[in-house]
Amino acid sequence: MVMANLAQGEPIVGYGLTARLFHWLTAILVLVQIPLGILVTNFDLGALYNLHKSNGVLILVVVICRLLWRMTHQPPPLSSDIPAIQRLAAHSVHWALYALLIIQPIVGWIATSAYPAPLPFFGLFEMPPIWWADRALSERLFVVHLGIGIVMAGLLAAHIGAALFHHFVRKDEVLDRMIRG
Repeated sequence: MVMANLAQGEPIVGYGLTARLFHWLTAILVLVQIPLGILVTNFDLGALYNLHKSNGVLILVVVICRLLWRMTHQPPPLSSDIPAIQRLAAHSVHWALYALLIIQPIVGWIATSAYPAPLPFFGLFEMPPIWWADRALSERLFVVHLGIGIVMAGLLAAHIGAALFHHFVRKDEVLDRMIRG
């Protein structure tokens, strides 16, 4: 979809429906996952822990599908009035988030397998273990998992902050491209 960029007079191309659905589904899953991770780390909440694990598997599947889509469908270009440093920051944050959204659930899966503990998928079935039992490794990987979660939360804050900056301060179409297409 093409929108007019009133400030520059150039057309702004929005994201297609599939890209927007992948984006917002990922956003919802991750924004649920972070508080779940905080809760299960600090409290003994078995049912929520299983939800956190199931949601992690779902995030992995959705993000892999999203990346496959992204690699075969070029995203719309940013407006030419966005400074080069902001373009670099946007691309860096996006690719860092993609990488962490793949790495994070895999580290969690390996850590859970090494614990060893079951990895249920919403009570439908259990994911197979992908590592042998090694409690010491598991404990170290859960620390890594926590660290990745903290880094990811920071990158998400930057991503959301940048979108809001573009919408409310610059008053450009960056956020609208992902909302309306």
